[in-house]
Amino acid sequence: MVSDATRLVAVSNRLPITLVKEKDGWKIKPGAGGLVTALAPVLRNRGGLWIGWSGATEEDTDLSEKIIPASKEVGYQLHPVPLTKEEVKNFYYGFSNEIIWPLFHDLQSLCNFEPKYWYEYLKVNKKFAKITAKFSTTKDFIWVHDYHLMCFASALKELNVKRRTGFFLHIPFPSLDIFLKLPWREQILRNLLEFDLVGFQTMRDRRNFLNCIHQLCPGIKSYGRGAIVRVKVGDREVRIGGFPISIDFEAFSQQAASKSVADTAWFLHEALPERQIVLGVDRLDYTKGLPEKFRAFKLALERYPELQGKITLVQVVVPSREGVPEYQSLKAKIDRIVGEINGKFTKSNWVPIHYLYRSLDRQELLAYYRLAEIGLITPLKDGMNLVAKEYCACNLEGNGVLILSEFAGAAAQLQTGAILVNPYDIEGVANAIYRAFTMDIKERKRRMRRLREVVRRRNIFWWVDTFLHTALAKHLADFPYTEEEYLPHIEFEESEID
Repeated sequence: MVSDATRLVAVSNRLPITLVKEKDGWKIKPGAGGLVTALAPVLRNRGGLWIGWSGATEEDTDLSEKIIPASKEVGYQLHPVPLTKEEVKNFYYGFSNEIIWPLFHDLQSLCNFEPKYWYEYLKVNKKFAKITAKFSTTKDFIWVHDYHLMCFASALKELNVKRRTGFFLHIPFPSLDIFLKLPWREQILRNLLEFDLVGFQTMRDRRNFLNCIHQLCPGIKSYGRGAIVRVKVGDREVRIGGFPISIDFEAFSQQAASKSVADTAWFLHEALPERQIVLGVDRLDYTKGLPEKFRAFKLALERYPELQGKITLVQVVVPSREGVPEYQSLKAKIDRIVGEINGKFTKSNWVPIHYLYRSLDRQELLAYYRLAEIGLITPLKDGMNLVAKEYCACNLEGNGVLILSEFAGAAAQLQTGAILVNPYDIEGVANAIYRAFTMDIKERKRRMRRLREVVRRRNIFWWVDTFLHTALAKHLADFPYTEEEYLPHIEFEESEID
C-alpha cells in the first residue's frame, strides 16, 4: 500500500470485472472495453483503487468473498458499490440509459423523463461517494468516469469529504437546444462544476458544455484560451478541457503482426476471395446507425453494379441490452434489412453481407481489422469510437481506407486521412463506399500513413498523461510501482466496442 504518495482512485459505474451467475454459482469475468484498457496500467501495482458496481445486486449475493481474490489478480484494490434491483432499474436502466444516453446522443425523442429516475440517480451517486470516502484519503486523486456519476462530487461534499476530483465524460455532450430538454438541466451543470477538472472527448463537446453554462448558470464566467478553460464558481476555479481518449497503438500493432493473427486473417480472406472486404464493428445500439449503414451499402450495390461480386460487407454486431424492448426491436429491424439485401443480391459464390451477431475474441477481431480493405464506421453520434483507431493501428500494410462518420468524436483527429461522411446521407455514404473501393494504392497508403501516425502519437498513455498533468501537474511516471511482490493479472480483452 502506498501511504505517503498520491494514489489514483478510479470510480465508474462498473468494476473492471463482472459477477455472472452460472449454474454452478457466481463466476468472475474480466471486463472489456476502452476504460479498462486505459486505466488498468495506471492502477496496477501502484497502490490504485477501482470503485464501481459489480453487476450483481444486493439481493443476489455477498460480494466480498468474490471481489477480494479478484483484487489480487488484477493488481489493484477493487471495492464494489452494492445496488438493489430497484436502484439498478431506476438509476442504471432508467436515468442513465433512458434519459442521459439518448439525450446526449441527440435522440431526445427516445427519452423517458420519469421524475423518480432523477431521485434514484442522486441516491446512487451518494452511495458511490460513501464507498469512495471510506476507502480513499485526502492525498488521493479521485478520477470519476462517465454519465452515470455526474453528481458524485456534490455527493462527496454533502458528506463533508474533501478530495481532489476529476470527471471525464466518455459520451458526447449535447448542444444547448438539445440539453434544454432535460428537466434537471441546471442541477446537472452545477453538479458537474463541483469537480475540480471536467474533461470531454472533443473541443466541440467542451464548447457545448460552456454554452450551456453561460445560458443556464447566470453569474458563472469562463476565461482563458487554448486546451484548458477556467470557470469561476464562487471562490473555486474549475478547469474544463478536451481530452480525446485513444488506444494502446503499439499493443494493437504488435499483436496484429503476430503469426497467429496473420494466419487467421489469411484463412478468413481465403473464404472471401477476389473481393474487397468492408468491415463494420458496432455494439447493438440505436446510436450506431446500423440500419442507415445497411441501406447505404444496398444503394452502393444498386448505383454501382460493378461492386457486385467484388465487395463484401462483414458487419460484426456485439449483443447489448438484449432484454430491453427497444434493442430487441432494433435487432429485428437489422435482421430484416440484412435478409432483404442478401436475398436480392446474392449470387453463386458471393453473399453481399456477412452478418455476425456475437462478440469476437481478440485474435479474430484483430484478424478482421488486418484483412479489411475498407473500415466503415458510421455512428449517428459517438463520444469517440475507438474501433476506428483500432482499425488504423492494425492496418499494417497501410492499404486500408477509413470511412468515418463526421459525428464520431474520432473525426476531429482523423479527418486528414479518413473519408468523412454524414451517416444520415445514404447517397453520400454509398458514394464514399465506391470512392474507397476505387481509390488507388498510392492515395490509400498516404491517407493511412497519416491516420496511423495520429493514433500512434496520441495514444492511450498520452490521454492519461494529459489528464493527470492538467489535474495534478503529474505524469503517469510520477505514480511509481509499489514494492509489493508482483501480482499476476487478468489479460483483459482490450477491444473497444463503444
